[in-house]
Amino acid sequence: MGLLIFKRVVFAAIIVLIAAFDAYAVDPPYQKDLERFATIMGALYHLDDLCVGSGNNWRDEFAELMDLEEVNDDRRARLTASFNDGYADFNRLHVRCTPNARLAIERFVVEGAAIAKNIHSRFAE
Repeated sequence: MGLLIFKRVVFAAIIVLIAAFDAYAVDPPYQKDLERFATIMGALYHLDDLCVGSGNNWRDEFAELMDLEEVNDDRRARLTASFNDGYADFNRLHVRCTPNARLAIERFVVEGAAIAKNIHSRFAE
């Protein structure tokens, strides 16, 4: 009899603990790729302005992507942090346009395009 009561108390405690935590939406399977994409766009936001001056506003384009993706507050915060990390990392490393900065731009454009194509081909409706 004591074991049955113990099991019921443990079960009730587990239910209370589960209910105490906010429910978060499950990330889509491409979330890590999207976070990498955000990092790349953040780096390009700095490097493009430094070396190319193409007029692309990588920040606005990524904000638009997040709006289209309809990300919740948690995902928006993580994606924004990834974007800012990419920007900050390359802002520290490159204060003027160098051959390495230009090479980074080329590589990021290729990698970003591959990520976008992969996400689109695998998960677009």
